[in-house]
Amino acid sequence: MLNDIKNDAQTRMGKSIDSLRHSLTRLRTGRASTALVDGIKVPYYGSDMPLNQVATVALGDSRSIIITPFEKTLVAPIEKAIMASDIGITPNTAGTTIRLNMPPLTEERRRELAKHVAHEGEDAKIAIRNVRRDAMQQVKDLLKEKLITEDDERRAEDEIQKLTDRFVKDVDAVVKTKEEELMAL
Repeated sequence: MLNDIKNDAQTRMGKSIDSLRHSLTRLRTGRASTALVDGIKVPYYGSDMPLNQVATVALGDSRSIIITPFEKTLVAPIEKAIMASDIGITPNTAGTTIRLNMPPLTEERRRELAKHVAHEGEDAKIAIRNVRRDAMQQVKDLLKEKLITEDDERRAEDEIQKLTDRFVKDVDAVVKTKEEELMAL
C-alpha cells in the first residue's frame, strides 16, 4: 500500500520533470533546434497537421533550420503557419525549400527568456508539491482507516518529502542548465 503510493508519487513527479524538459526544448536559444517548430500546425486538406508530418525538418547549420515540404502546394501554408506562430522568425523561401535563420539573441531577450525559464521551473515545482500533497493525503487516509500505524505514517511522509526534495533539486538543475545555455554567447 505505502509502496504503491510512493511509486505513484515518484512516477508523477518524474512526469513533471519530463514535461519541464519538453517545454524548455521549444524555447529558442541562439542555436537552431528542430524542436523549435514542433508545435507548429499546418492546414492540410481541411485539418491541421503537425509540421513534421507534412515536411522534412532538418538543421542546415547551427543557426538555420531547413524545411522541405512533401508537396509543392504546401510551401505557402507552411510559411503562413510559421509567421502565425510565436517563434518570431521570418521564413526565407527558395523554390520549395523554406529556411529559418536564427538571429543572435539580444541581451534583453536573453534576460526575458531566462525569466520565462524560471517561471516554467516554478510551475514544475508546484506540480511536484501537488503530487506530494496528494500522496500525503493518501497516507493520512490509510491512517484514519487504521490500515497503517502512526510510525508507518511518519516514515512514509519522510520518504515522500525526501522524494519531493530530490525532484525539486532536479528541477533547479534543469532550470540552471537552460539559463546558462541562454546566457552563453
